[in-house]
Amino acid sequence: MTPVFLLEELQKFISSKTSDIILPVRTRTGSNEEKERAAAVYKMGLPEADDVQQKVPYILLKFLTGTDDKKAGEPEEDSCKVRIIFAVYSEDGQDGPLALLNLILRVRSELKKAGTIGGGQFALQLPLEYIVYQDTTPPYYMGEMVTNWSMPVTQRDVAEILHNL
Repeated sequence: MTPVFLLEELQKFISSKTSDIILPVRTRTGSNEEKERAAAVYKMGLPEADDVQQKVPYILLKFLTGTDDKKAGEPEEDSCKVRIIFAVYSEDGQDGPLALLNLILRVRSELKKAGTIGGGQFALQLPLEYIVYQDTTPPYYMGEMVTNWSMPVTQRDVAEILHNL
């Protein structure tokens, strides 16, 4: 369950740190939809299959891998990788990639500044990798960041073990 809690904490953290970055939204002609808003943050997937373009701008958090490791003479360590996918919209071929880079760099700087989230139980580990996709099709621009996290180690329940003896 710990990676699930990490995704929930990341969603809250990123939403709060990017809420002031207002980005263009593609609207249908004649609709009353808002023309600008902050990026919505989703976990593991978008609400519906065709939302890849409909929900832009968005930030999507995806669990990649988890590792439980113990090296000789060192304490056990649990960690995981989370991919953060960024999507923005812009009719301007220069503003779109810059807005995307701005969003990525905001998340990067806030994560590095905080160092931990979830009351200190999830610690960001370096390296922190990020990229703006060069092959995206305007007016949609995408990029991603891969983050590494150390997590609380799941402990055995000693009382239950002793009870079963």
